[in-house]
Amino acid sequence: MLRDALLRFRNGEISLEEASRLIEGLRIETVGDIAQLDLGRAVRCGIPEVVLGEGKEADQLAEIAIRYTRETGRCVVTRISPAQYDVLEERARAQGLTTQYNKAARVVVLSSGVLTGPKHGIVGIITAGTSDIGVAEEARIIAEEMGCEVKTAYDVGAAGIHRLFPALRDLLDAHVFIVAAGREGTLPAVVAGLVDRPVIGVPVSSGYGYMGAGRAALASMLQSCSVLVVVNIDAGFTAGAFAARIAQMVAPE
Repeated sequence: MLRDALLRFRNGEISLEEASRLIEGLRIETVGDIAQLDLGRAVRCGIPEVVLGEGKEADQLAEIAIRYTRETGRCVVTRISPAQYDVLEERARAQGLTTQYNKAARVVVLSSGVLTGPKHGIVGIITAGTSDIGVAEEARIIAEEMGCEVKTAYDVGAAGIHRLFPALRDLLDAHVFIVAAGREGTLPAVVAGLVDRPVIGVPVSSGYGYMGAGRAALASMLQSCSVLVVVNIDAGFTAGAFAARIAQMVAPE
């Protein structure tokens, strides 16, 4: 693909800017024998590379995240444990990098001083209960890192449905909605029946007993009479990234 981009530029088939974009989208950075960092993902797909902390040794995670930050200016780490964060924060600080840690979301954003671009597109995020806020916050951070403005309304679920309507009034200029709910997962279908924008349902692994841990919520959202799309249980990253792509595609420049 690199050779093809260069040949097309030499033959005058594409501009210098287009050739540069294609080449940038192919960038790979090797971290020892443990990782291949996809530095061109944001250029190719519009979604930045995000490092999953879960399952990684703290030393390896720190090495990967710091290298990525050095190359691109910012790095998002999801599903990070407090022990992993302690190691990462100490090493990042020693190298002059800043860390923003959202404990509820289990997300860290590292930066070498590079800021996100100007805001474009609005994402509305709603939760049924307070137990759903951690997943919602993961979605919020991802959407903001991708350059969207995010508005939130938390704890407005079906058990007290009268809370939803005043909350929705403040979010009606959103281009897309993310609705996170656990237990029986009712709220996304309700919101989808009230708004004229796309709704992304996020089942949350709250609830207990039969069909607990998010399974009932997932099944309920998949069976919704209202039109919505559904991501996997606790998939805040996926919801945030997908919502940001929608918002930026439909929002006026």
